[in-house]
Amino acid sequence: MPMSTSKLPTRRVAMQSLAGFAAAAATRARAQATAFPERAVRIIPFGSAGGPIDGIARAYADKLKARWGQPVLVETKPGASGVIAADFVAKASPDGHTLLLTLPLTQINVAVLNPKLPYDPQRDFAPIAGIGAGSPLLLARADAPFSDVKEFVAFAKAKPGTSYGTWGIGSGAHLYGELLKRQAGIEVIHVPYKDAGYYNDLFGGLLAVTWSNPGTARGHVQAGKVKVLGVAGSRRMSLFPQVPTFAEQGFSGFDVESWVGVFAPAKTPPATLAKLTAAWRELTALPDLRAMLLDRGFDPVDSGPAELAQQIRSDTPKIAELIKAAGVTAE
Repeated sequence: MPMSTSKLPTRRVAMQSLAGFAAAAATRARAQATAFPERAVRIIPFGSAGGPIDGIARAYADKLKARWGQPVLVETKPGASGVIAADFVAKASPDGHTLLLTLPLTQINVAVLNPKLPYDPQRDFAPIAGIGAGSPLLLARADAPFSDVKEFVAFAKAKPGTSYGTWGIGSGAHLYGELLKRQAGIEVIHVPYKDAGYYNDLFGGLLAVTWSNPGTARGHVQAGKVKVLGVAGSRRMSLFPQVPTFAEQGFSGFDVESWVGVFAPAKTPPATLAKLTAAWRELTALPDLRAMLLDRGFDPVDSGPAELAQQIRSDTPKIAELIKAAGVTAE
């Protein structure tokens, strides 16, 4: 039946109204992005206060404050292998004023281990920039009766129940620890910590070895308190060029590197995301911030949103395979 022509004007009015609403919304989004930031910006870093990511967040916060003329605050929300911090940002207002500075642990590892997370790493975040890449180290006390990974394996075989520390369940360090356990056929016990408290237990003799971020380890190595047994990752670290990788010592599968990335809540306006990306990438190019990243054990990188998203896509199956090979399950 032909449509009544009496309804056409009404439909035109409705379509014009929708177009008007869309144009108004776009105008508001552009205005908000132009004004951003309108108030204090919060950076929520992975880990606890005083940790390596917290330190990186504070260095960037100082620069961002000077750039934007607005307060930039760093608020730590430790616990649950970074899930508390990530969930807080995922549920924050999507206006660019709350950011997550984190590691693959919150965006990949825990999601593979636990499909019932309170957030969806793919759906609930907008990537902003990748700023650094690094790999964990396996450390022992300076007076330990072993000096490389093979010697530690021999020690652990002679002493079943030897313990090792990491910064959390499901972390890359945990996966590597369990992979070494399986690959070398040793009985070692994983002891997770919320922060770098594993050093106290290492020095106190409660741990035989511990995994650590290179930047955190550096001071203890320079003080002669610890020695580095090996580097997990595809290449040697800039801070410890003399230390061989696990692959160089005959162990395979220890080649998934870590990274540091910045994320905003999903649905943050594209123009605001673009402004955030430009700021983080320009700051990462500054010599003093590059030196700071190196000092904390991360080689500076310059990744935009597309590159960071691709990094997550390519790393997810690798980490899933590592989790399977290590036999790690959600606890």
